Amino acid sequence: MPGAGGHPMVWSHVGLNCADQKSTEEFYTRYFGFTRARVVDLGEARIVFLRKGDAYLELFAAGTEPARTAKDDGPQAPGRIRHLAFQTDDVDAFLAELGGAADVTLGPLDFDDFICGWRTVWVRDPDGVIVEVSQGFEDDRSHDKDGA
Repeated sequence: MPGAGGHPMVWSHVGLNCADQKSTEEFYTRYFGFTRARVVDLGEARIVFLRKGDAYLELFAAGTEPARTAKDDGPQAPGRIRHLAFQTDDVDAFLAELGGAADVTLGPLDFDDFICGWRTVWVRDPDGVIVEVSQGFEDDRSHDKDGA
């Protein structure tokens, strides 16, 4: 699909500021299946790229701004990312795997009124970023141009 000026546009990554890059890397590799794709050494600092399929996370050492603790499903202020989101086939099994590392901020909630089997939980990563994990979400096909 073309982007600005007719050039192809594809998803690249999300950059995360981390209090401890190692803890954040471990969280996303252990519980979300990311693997280290590259480390860029900047001398006094480094950037760690994690990959899962076509999705990348870019981990930076955090600056000195005060931390803002997000809650529920994430910050609601304009200009701030609300949450990262992942799909699984079993939210409860995911939570069991997280065990003591599960810092649940909301849910699990069932959204059967909208999609039968849609279930979601929101957890906080080591740096306070809200991560949504859902099962059973599917597109509303009634909006397709051909109606299929």
